[in-house]
Amino acid sequence: MHSRHIVGKALVVVAAEEDGRGIGRIRLRHIPDASSARLIPFIGDSIEPGSTVHTDGWYGNLPLRTAAYRHRISNQKGHPERASELLPRVHQVFSLLKRWLLGTHQGSVAGEHLQDYLNEFAFRFSCRKSRSRGKLFYRLVQQAVAIEPTTYRQIVDSAIKWRLPKT
Repeated sequence: MHSRHIVGKALVVVAAEEDGRGIGRIRLRHIPDASSARLIPFIGDSIEPGSTVHTDGWYGNLPLRTAAYRHRISNQKGHPERASELLPRVHQVFSLLKRWLLGTHQGSVAGEHLQDYLNEFAFRFSCRKSRSRGKLFYRLVQQAVAIEPTTYRQIVDSAIKWRLPKT
C-alpha cells in the first residue's frame, strides 16, 4: 500500500489516552491493512463508546461518524511535516515503540510474534505510573493462574491470521 508508505513494513494502529498534556493508557494492534473493517473493530475494543476519537483524515476512519463516538479529524493532507503536531501522543508512542524494539530486541522481531511484543509494550507503558506495584503483580499472577498455559504452536497459529500478505 503505497499511500500509507508501508510496503515491506508492518502496519500497527495505536490508541493513546489523553491525560492532560501527557499520555495515559495505550492500546496497539498489528493489522494487515488500514481498512474500516480493521480500524473500527480496534476502536470498539479499545475505546469506550461516547469518547472523543481524534484521528487523521484517513478514509478508513470515516465510519466513526455514525458510530457511538465523537469524531475529531485533524487533516494533514499536503502537510506531512505537521503530523507530529496534529497527533502528538500517537507519534510519541510510535517513537518510543520503535526505540524499544530497536534497543531491547535489536530490531529482530518476527512478524508472527509482533502482536505479543505490542501487548508487552502496551502493558509496560500503561502501567508505568501505577502507584500500586504490588497490585500489578497480584493481577499478573491472578491472570496467570486463571488462564491455561499457551503453547508456542498456539502463539504461532494465532499470529498467522494477522500476517501481512506477501508483496
